[in-house]
Amino acid sequence: MGGVPETHSGWTFLTNHARVLASIADNQNIRIRDIAARCRLTERAVQKIISDLEQDGYLTHTRQGRTNEYRIQPGTILRHPADAGLTVSDLLSVLAQHDAERDTTPR
Repeated sequence: MGGVPETHSGWTFLTNHARVLASIADNQNIRIRDIAARCRLTERAVQKIISDLEQDGYLTHTRQGRTNEYRIQPGTILRHPADAGLTVSDLLSVLAQHDAERDTTPR
C-alpha cells in the first residue's frame, strides 16, 4: 500500500473531509494507512483532515493500545451556510444509503 496515491484533477462532489469521515463511520478503529488507501490520499493528508475534524468538534479519538478508536459526534451541524440544520448524521446516512444501493446493483 506504499507510495503516492493516484492523482485526480478537476473537482469532485465530495470533499476529502467527507470521504475521511465516511471511512471512519464505516470502521471506528480504522488505521490512518487504510483511510489513506481508501480515499486515495497521503497519510499526512489524512492526519491533517482528522485534526481539522477534531478541532471543529466533528470527531474525537481515544488511544486503545496501539490503535485509535474514533467517535463521530453525530449531532454536529455541517459548517456551510447552505447546509444549515443538516447534521453529520444526516450526511453519513445519505452516504451509507448510496453505498448500500451501489453494493446491491449489478455492474
